[in-house]
Amino acid sequence: MTTADVVIIGGGIVGSSIAYHLTAAGCRDVIVMERETHTGKGSTGKSMGGVRAQFSTPVNIQMSLYSIPFYAAFDEVMGHPAGYRPQGYLFMATAPAHMEYLRANHAQQAALGLKTAKLISAEEIRATYPQLRGDDIIGGSFCSTDGFVDPYSAMTGFMAKAIEQGAKLWREAEVTAIERDASGAVTGVDSTKGKIAARRVVNAAGAWAKEVAKLADVELPVQPLRRMLVPTEPFDEFPHTAPMIIDMSTGFHFRPEGRGFLLAWNDPEEITGYKLDFEPTFIEKILVHAADRVPCFEHVPVNPKRAWAGLYEMTPDHHPIIGPAPGVKGLFFANGFSGHGVMHAPATGKLTADLILRGNSDIISDPRAFAFERFAEGRAIHETAVL
Repeated sequence: MTTADVVIIGGGIVGSSIAYHLTAAGCRDVIVMERETHTGKGSTGKSMGGVRAQFSTPVNIQMSLYSIPFYAAFDEVMGHPAGYRPQGYLFMATAPAHMEYLRANHAQQAALGLKTAKLISAEEIRATYPQLRGDDIIGGSFCSTDGFVDPYSAMTGFMAKAIEQGAKLWREAEVTAIERDASGAVTGVDSTKGKIAARRVVNAAGAWAKEVAKLADVELPVQPLRRMLVPTEPFDEFPHTAPMIIDMSTGFHFRPEGRGFLLAWNDPEEITGYKLDFEPTFIEKILVHAADRVPCFEHVPVNPKRAWAGLYEMTPDHHPIIGPAPGVKGLFFANGFSGHGVMHAPATGKLTADLILRGNSDIISDPRAFAFERFAEGRAIHETAVL
């Protein structure tokens, strides 16, 4: 029988980062189980690739303060490109409540050491981007180190370095059982490629995490939620140096992508479920919001065949569940990122590796903030800055 120190279920960017951080810390006997023929076929390859530190809760800000510098140094450290482009995130407020929210967030970000975020005036936004409809904009916030990465490339870099450091990747290996002894402690996994004896198993299965947790009789509060993205055809009437721009009045946001732009909007009518097909009627909905905020987008060319859908893995408080499973010794969760899995993958890898190897971590001020038990204990930490 094959043996390993740690088995990671899921080879997307989160599982790949965990494998890298474990092997970098000296835990070399790691096996990553990926049920698909290639890694990244789940949510990683369908992500918008945004990275930002402009959050509303201290733990998410702290996760970003580790992850963004990590991405900035990724190419040199990993010898593989992450595609990090620090073009920024611009949140545009259209109501006094929006501005109060951004001020409160900014104060918290600054207190935690983020030096590259600032509040900006409506006049500055209108002067910088005259293509925007700016009559209702009253101000905003901008962070110059926020930006974008290439999720698939970053995942590939993490996995390649992990393998170089001793990890193994099993493809087309769907885990069918998490095996435990009489005390309930993990003893290994069974899969379509055979059994592996291991005392530590990590659930990094993304939107499918709930089903994996059930293999150990744990009810994980993670639900899949479809998010759809619409890329435009080449379009030069808006600057390609622009940041991710978020219209707080509707939630519509967009960023440069290739010679065109990538359009996003979270449809409030969307319900949870494994819906992986793109809904064509979404294009008309999003283009209404796009043209309203960016009048030149009224005639932006869009090819519906290039649009796609992916899955967020949502928790009740929009924060991840990271750490040991209660009652199942040796099982660890790294799930429920609620749209922030790619941007926080570096910090998640480090935090998870620390908790497995040392039982504690200094990545965030309270490593138990993301604990599974927080829901039962009434310690939910609600993130409101969700895109």
